Amino acid sequence: MTGQQRRFSLQILEATMLTFLAGAIGIQAAPPNRWRAAGGNDTSAILQAAEHQFNSGNYGNAITTLLSAVSQNPGNAEAYYWLGRSYYEVRDYDSAVTQAEKSVALDPKNSLYHQWLGRIYGGKADRDRSFFLAKKVKKEFEDAVGLDSSNVSARRDLEEYCLDAPWIVGGSKDEARQQVEAIAVIDPVEGHLARAVLFEADKNSAAAAKEYQEALAAKPKRIDPYLEAAHYYQGQGNAAEMQAAIQGAAQVDAKDPRLAYYEGVVRVVSNSDLGTAEEYLKSYLATTPDRSDWPSHAAAREWLGRLYEFEGKRAEAAEQYRSALRLDPGRKDAQERLAKLDKELH
Repeated sequence: MTGQQRRFSLQILEATMLTFLAGAIGIQAAPPNRWRAAGGNDTSAILQAAEHQFNSGNYGNAITTLLSAVSQNPGNAEAYYWLGRSYYEVRDYDSAVTQAEKSVALDPKNSLYHQWLGRIYGGKADRDRSFFLAKKVKKEFEDAVGLDSSNVSARRDLEEYCLDAPWIVGGSKDEARQQVEAIAVIDPVEGHLARAVLFEADKNSAAAAKEYQEALAAKPKRIDPYLEAAHYYQGQGNAAEMQAAIQGAAQVDAKDPRLAYYEGVVRVVSNSDLGTAEEYLKSYLATTPDRSDWPSHAAAREWLGRLYEFEGKRAEAAEQYRSALRLDPGRKDAQERLAKLDKELH
């Protein structure tokens, strides 16, 4: 389960309210008596504070805050949901599973909770290489879709699971196609994106590119389709189309922090204006939290490594690859590039 991470979206709170709450209660969890003063037995203020910490990348603080919330109100499903997501971000999959399962047990009709439990099972299944858990991933995605047929992101999770998983744990291209057709009826732009993923799985890059072009030709009002297309063109090494997708994204929201990553990467892909590329990538690393639904800091480090290789700075490149691997040991390209550089440097 990796492809879905570029698409996951958070529930963003209104900035003014978050700023107020952050100032009112601080980043660290406040003592229980202070929570009571803020709202009695109502945990809504605590949850808003935790979401602010989560969205800022302060996952450890969010966990502390949320544990305070559940100690006061152990029947609050939303608190367990955010606890599960917070533990997921720090890759504590065992704790994430425990908390996410509690959210589903308390609110079994909530499509989003089932969807995220599926994603969390996926993280643990990947780590443990567990077929048993992999089957549970699919079930949770199916439950999420069954509870809310309009939950397009759950349908896309289910599609990608069916494409990526072996048949013995429920992988099925036919089922993936069924999800694509259902998605296209609900949201034509998402339908093009889902169909592109299907064509990618079939290694039909021309058909996939056509679907991305049609998605962007519809001029979606959301930024995510543009960034998803940019991610695809990044993998294809197509700097021109990647730049066009980035420009479309900037027209939707020029302040989206993810643009710094893509502006840096597209220059490395084209091996041009590398000084500006370095500035963009370093800015992304310095100003954004490392989130599972955004380009990872490990990826940004790896692209910095490639940039330094282009510039002939082999020692600097090697250090960026090491940093990327400390964040994500499974990055094969970084492993290979670092091994080659280590031979050259020694």
